[in-house]
Amino acid sequence: MQTAAEVGELAPSDFLAHLDSLLQIYAAAMGARREELAARGAIMERHTRNPAFRAIAATVEPQQHIVGFAYGFRGTSGQWWHDVVRDALANRAGQAAARSWLSDAMEIAEVHVHPVYQARGIGRRMLTALTDGRLERHAVLSTRDTESPARRLYRSMGFSDLLTGFLFPGGGPRYAVMGAALPLAAPSPAGPRPST
Repeated sequence: MQTAAEVGELAPSDFLAHLDSLLQIYAAAMGARREELAARGAIMERHTRNPAFRAIAATVEPQQHIVGFAYGFRGTSGQWWHDVVRDALANRAGQAAARSWLSDAMEIAEVHVHPVYQARGIGRRMLTALTDGRLERHAVLSTRDTESPARRLYRSMGFSDLLTGFLFPGGGPRYAVMGAALPLAAPSPAGPRPST
């Protein structure tokens, strides 16, 4: 019988203390190369200083081993992702749409579950915990523009596409930028259910 994951909040200091473990989960989930991790770690460390930062970890016994994490913060002008997405959304959908989605939004920076523990409802539980009680009107995120399990999860929780086929500066794969009203939608009866 597989051990159920516990989902709980990580204080910024705990997030930083576990950064190496979180980066290993990121690498496993995203197929990232080892040489990419130092730069990703620096970005994640910097994100802990953003306003209203919140992080969630999923752990399993023994010894509360971390198998997944998610984090986000309040989006504001001057943050790289916020400014790039705001400008792109304004160009494609108009300034009013960009203001509506991004002027009062939680930006979900990362949601990752180690592949061994995927398809157990952990991502859904982390997203729910991450956004629970937030004061922002919207949540926004970016994910690779493919029909992936992550994309289906986001849709099932109320996210819709704001931008598709989007290339961030610097190249890389195409992304979809997605947004949802807060609080997030409850799981549909036919959809995946959280693990217990």
